[in-house]
Amino acid sequence: MPSGRRGAARHSATVLEAARQLGIDLESICGGRQTCGKCLVTPEYGAFPKHNIISDADHLSPPTANELAYARKHGLDLSQQRLGCAACIQGDVLIHVPDSSLARKQVIRKAAGDRTIDVKPAVRLVYVEVLPPTLGSRGDWQRLQDALAEQWDLHSLRIDPVLLRTIQGALRAADGAVTVTLWEGCEVIRIEPGYVESLYGVAVDIGSTTLAAHLCDLRTGTVLATETMMNPQVRYGEDLISRISYAADPAGMKRLHHAIIQALNELCQIAAQTARIDVHNISDLVLVGNTVMHHLLLGINPVEIGQMPFTLATDEALDLRARDLGLKAVHDSARVHVLPCLAGYVGADNVAVLLAEYPYLNHKAVSLIVDIGTNAEILLCAGERILSASSPTGPAFEGAQISNGQRAAVGAIERVRITEHAVRYKVIGDERWSDALPDGKTLRPTGICGSGIIEAVAGMFAAGWIDASGRLKPSDGPPVEGVRPNGWMREFVLAPATETASGQAIVITQKDIRAIQLAKAALYAGAKLLMDRLGVRAVDHIRMAGAFGSYIDPLYAMRIGLIPDCDLAQVISAGNAAGDGARIALLNIDQRAHITELVKRVEYVETAAEPQFQDYFVEAMHLPHTVDRFPHLESVP
Repeated sequence: MPSGRRGAARHSATVLEAARQLGIDLESICGGRQTCGKCLVTPEYGAFPKHNIISDADHLSPPTANELAYARKHGLDLSQQRLGCAACIQGDVLIHVPDSSLARKQVIRKAAGDRTIDVKPAVRLVYVEVLPPTLGSRGDWQRLQDALAEQWDLHSLRIDPVLLRTIQGALRAADGAVTVTLWEGCEVIRIEPGYVESLYGVAVDIGSTTLAAHLCDLRTGTVLATETMMNPQVRYGEDLISRISYAADPAGMKRLHHAIIQALNELCQIAAQTARIDVHNISDLVLVGNTVMHHLLLGINPVEIGQMPFTLATDEALDLRARDLGLKAVHDSARVHVLPCLAGYVGADNVAVLLAEYPYLNHKAVSLIVDIGTNAEILLCAGERILSASSPTGPAFEGAQISNGQRAAVGAIERVRITEHAVRYKVIGDERWSDALPDGKTLRPTGICGSGIIEAVAGMFAAGWIDASGRLKPSDGPPVEGVRPNGWMREFVLAPATETASGQAIVITQKDIRAIQLAKAALYAGAKLLMDRLGVRAVDHIRMAGAFGSYIDPLYAMRIGLIPDCDLAQVISAGNAAGDGARIALLNIDQRAHITELVKRVEYVETAAEPQFQDYFVEAMHLPHTVDRFPHLESVP
């Protein structure tokens, strides 16, 4: 995990050898000598019914002398992590490979968008001079209150109680001159000696698969650092339903909550290091995520979301103290704002998308906004009406459940062009096409990521290698290897074994095509339900958001029927709109109130409760669709 690769390894093979056999390129600078520590992995122990295995500590060999020496030197807990080059497989085992241990690091496209934001944060700095104490004078907090009232006309303030431990030292350090950080103009959450200008905040999009954090200067609105990582919860389940099931066990719930809090602390630390600031100067955070991520973050068991009527513990915006969540890589008194949720499976991330995108919409037209990920959130806007729904697309678009699928990393096939007689592709990290290389040279792909899968299926359909039902046609011997049998199934060879990094062909199987059909049908059916509710038969504009959605070529997305028919010139990328919405809420407190009011206008459609969803889903399984026409595709060569 998290790639989902599964296979058999010989008894006593190292985890490093087994990983590479499965196409997972673990880092190993020392060549397996147990000295560099780059191949660290995390074994997961216990029963895993989803994988039908019991992963036991005895199924890995005991630590070697070299591994023990490395652990002592570097403070490694061998009950939690092992060196992949030292741990030998002796039975069924589930291994989590952290992104830091991969030779080919994942590329997560969740950069901050270029948006105009009026900077008015929830926290602000106030410099104040407090008279020194005298015999019989009031306490330091009371005298600080008096100074703030006199010099800034600030009254009825309260203070975070933990600051009472440090207030006297801060006042004495600079002869009573201090800079106070105020939250929402009513509470003192930081006191620094002298005059300071450091005021920072972090906006985080907590996705099911990836996390993206934007560290911002709250005085200027400047993004100082953007850091991303895999959501560590993926090791416990690739989709939301899997994590809800895992959380049913109290120990599982504890692991899921701990994993996301630990990841947020790590992200803040990395962002602060990148920006060269002290993490304790981070005073405000805004967090968004889908409803399951929302509950797991707050330590709320999401079990009720997994069953009708999909009830949330709360759908309101929340203001919390960071320390109450377990966030330590920020100031002790830092505050956290969580945007509101809508209902069911439409969470704060979709609300953030609405906040980011709504000002840019033409409200005289019909606009569709899709945030495509493991779960697809859909917004349909026209005039004053806003409709919202969620569709369970699953992890196929992220490369999971695909034979040679992988998440976006250097070496992954990300662009594919297929004709009747040729296949060519691009990989992440190289701008060249596979057919434009010198003789004897290849790109050595390692697998195929989401955008590549979409283009491969669309290209196969356009070239006639699969029919409208998604069925692979028998090979008739074209110049490329084309379609070939593989047991009872057939598969399409995208890159022959001679071209790949693993020495094994990268193929698209019939099962892979079905996985893409299921995912795209779910999204299309959800969009069509909203169009029905709005009473429209077509959309004028489509904005595709998310790390995956914003990178899909609209032409190929439409060719497979992932999105409804639309003028291709009006299908544009919205980037990481959820992250941008979180950043807007971080930088402008008025926008927090605005989105709370805007959410009240949203008409939520629960796809699982709509009888027609299943009919629309079945119709959308065909490429591009069973009955709906795509006139804008007809003019495309």
